[in-house]
Amino acid sequence: MTNSTLTSTKTASSTSCLSLENVSISYGSFEAVRNVYMEIPKGQVTAFIGPSGCGKSTVLRGLNRMNDLIEGCSLKGRVVFDGHDLYAPNVDPVEVRRRIGMVFQRPNPFPKSIYENIAFGARINGYRGDMDELVERSLRKAAIWDETKDKLKASGYSLSGGQQQRLCIARAISVEPEVILMDEPCSALDPISTLKIEELMHELKKNYTIVIVTHNMQQAVRVSDQTAFFNAEAVEGGTGKIGYLVEFNETETIFNSPAQQATQDYVSGRFG
Repeated sequence: MTNSTLTSTKTASSTSCLSLENVSISYGSFEAVRNVYMEIPKGQVTAFIGPSGCGKSTVLRGLNRMNDLIEGCSLKGRVVFDGHDLYAPNVDPVEVRRRIGMVFQRPNPFPKSIYENIAFGARINGYRGDMDELVERSLRKAAIWDETKDKLKASGYSLSGGQQQRLCIARAISVEPEVILMDEPCSALDPISTLKIEELMHELKKNYTIVIVTHNMQQAVRVSDQTAFFNAEAVEGGTGKIGYLVEFNETETIFNSPAQQATQDYVSGRFG
């Protein structure tokens, strides 16, 4: 967002963090996702579930304009955050990505020291405070300080896969976002590392809104407060599928008493 639009216009009573208003996303002439309406609540974990190719990662990336980096990708509709349409002409996508951070499927630490992985992003975003304190605070929030405090000068690559993912979460936290997006953050991790990331999500939602894409039904049940089920339908007379939102509700409702038969079929393992 431009500097002129940084002031929050939300009221203290507002419970919605991100609003998707008739969002459709296309790659060139191919419409990947159609007509998504959704109100993502703040201070909670929202999970996107659904079979491969239903558009859930495409929608996730649309929340902080990461799709802008894909040539030919376009979005119709509105994504509203803090009272602002994130796709308005005067909005700076770099600022959007600072306030709405992203953690990717595979850990991607910078080829720098553990310390610099945290400090680098804060520095280029103009941080002028105590950098040592910021690095420690970020690593503590990501539950990895005790494992790294004695080797901050070591490469981020020296950490295990699970530790690298928590380092990436700490890096996202360091620039003080309000929302953290996670695109299958545990799919490349072992069960113990996965458990640590899930425990971390429960802690982080005290201070951040979290949106996660996951293929793991049990993980969605364990970590999320709200769940959105996406599905896809074949394009008539053509190739490919168009993703769409089937149902969005409290996680307990989605898994125990969904309104749609397709949701019931998916969460019970009949397809997907």
